[in-house]
Amino acid sequence: MKITFHGAAKTVTGSQHLLEVNGKRILLDCGLFQGKRKEAFELNRSGFCAGKDLDCLILSLVQKGFTGDIICTSATRDLCAVMHMDRAHIQEQDVEFINKLRRQNKQKEFEPLYTKEDAVASMDQFVGISYNRKREIMPGVHLTLVDAGHMLGSANVILDIHDQEQGRDLRLVFSGDIGRAGIPIINDPAVLSEGADILIMESTYGNRQHPPYQESEKELKRIVNETYQRGGTLLIPAFAVGRTQQLVYALHKLFLKRDIPKLPIYVDSPLATRVTDIFRLHPETYDSEIREFLLKDDHSNPFGFDTLRYTQSVEDSKELNFLREPAIIISASGMMEAGRILHHLRKRISDKKNTILVTGWQAPNTLGRRIVDGEETVRIFGEEFALKARVETLTGFSGHADRDGLLAWAGAMHKKPARTFVVHGEEDAATALAESLRQELGFPMVEIPEPHQAFEV
Repeated sequence: MKITFHGAAKTVTGSQHLLEVNGKRILLDCGLFQGKRKEAFELNRSGFCAGKDLDCLILSLVQKGFTGDIICTSATRDLCAVMHMDRAHIQEQDVEFINKLRRQNKQKEFEPLYTKEDAVASMDQFVGISYNRKREIMPGVHLTLVDAGHMLGSANVILDIHDQEQGRDLRLVFSGDIGRAGIPIINDPAVLSEGADILIMESTYGNRQHPPYQESEKELKRIVNETYQRGGTLLIPAFAVGRTQQLVYALHKLFLKRDIPKLPIYVDSPLATRVTDIFRLHPETYDSEIREFLLKDDHSNPFGFDTLRYTQSVEDSKELNFLREPAIIISASGMMEAGRILHHLRKRISDKKNTILVTGWQAPNTLGRRIVDGEETVRIFGEEFALKARVETLTGFSGHADRDGLLAWAGAMHKKPARTFVVHGEEDAATALAESLRQELGFPMVEIPEPHQAFEV
């Protein structure tokens, strides 16, 4: 049996892990690379996801001739129905922009990685399954998805394998993104007490600790009130899935307790609006706090309240440029690389009355990372803008487990993995977590793969 790590090796994005067993090829995830635009564009175009060479894909989307099953949770399947259309639209726009320049230079034009038509056609291949339902996905390989507690539909992947060549049975666990215990909306990560023979584990926050979630809600209250008192706008770049709903719920609670003033709050992201509708369809993923909230709150909707507005049209979004009173605008994308947030930043980034609140990890070389790093000027749509707005960072809203959370998740395994591969983290985070797994948990063999490195296991 062989595992090859084609992405998220010594970096966070581009998760692509290829498992070859019993003459079959199973791809665990097929994520896009993010970061420096030219580099990410080239990596995504030359990435491993050659669909015709695969037998099965778990969790994500791939084109290039892939005709097999795309296996995921039921909630993930619903999310993909809207998210892949959105991503395909962005792909088409990006390629059209690049092709304008290539036409001017008489260079060969590019094709999008995938189109809206590809996204629609792929939905026939999605197989949504419930948590904790073991099923055979190919001879000698049984799959179980358990709740990872990271976002709606997220899952740890358990593969129980009969390796025909070696005549042995073994369990491989791929963590995916491990969620954070004790934060609202989504259930806590499942405990994998049985353990694993082989573990592929994420390390996004492998060397960092999050402040308690309650402290972040208090900080959010402070930031809202201080921005309001300055007469400014609070801009919150947020991922459409998970982070937006988390922020809306936190603001809802602050509004009900009258901890923040009555001011307009806008979710300016069509994708976030559609995703929020999907959240409402999956109450089985809610934790006890949300269930109690639904029973006790007269508003009955954790993702909607009196001063909250979801904008849909481009015209509605443009109208926000004319706001003169304090307001909160939550808009995608979370790393500020695309989407409507760029237009709001362009309008407000140079006004010291305003605040930019960053609530998630920012990949290197993204606009979000440059803003967090406090660069004096940043480029938006090809223009330079002075960064004068106040920048605040709250990691307490992160849906990722921090160092202690990662170790608690791995430490709950009664059977320690014989081999562990640490992925999905910047090199310093991956190195720190690998050392902690060895020293604190006694995991015998912990490795950090290089990009495209293969291992016989």
